[in-house]
Amino acid sequence: MDLCDLQVNLNPSEAGKFIINAIVNGSISGTLIDEYKRFSCEHELYVIVLEKFYYRTSNRASMTVTIDNFNGITNVHAVSSGSSQGAFFRFDWGAGGDFIECVKKALYSHRIE
Repeated sequence: MDLCDLQVNLNPSEAGKFIINAIVNGSISGTLIDEYKRFSCEHELYVIVLEKFYYRTSNRASMTVTIDNFNGITNVHAVSSGSSQGAFFRFDWGAGGDFIECVKKALYSHRIE
């Protein structure tokens, strides 16, 4: 399991589109499993669930990305799971970290330090 937290200068829907484009359209094995959006007058919540096949583990990794702007700035929280090889070993040969890097790269030019 790997995770990251970022803040970006996009609204949640725009940030989600960047992530989906990078992983689904920018990869042979990337798949959008589900997306969930909730809106209010001022705030938005966007949850994305993605999968990607990694040859090094012979397994599909899952990633859940939660994007919200509840505190006035857009926060992105991504966590990968299921990327380890086998039932008992949690070692994933870096596949989970690589999946998280896809999110970081997709939003790199919009990050707020």
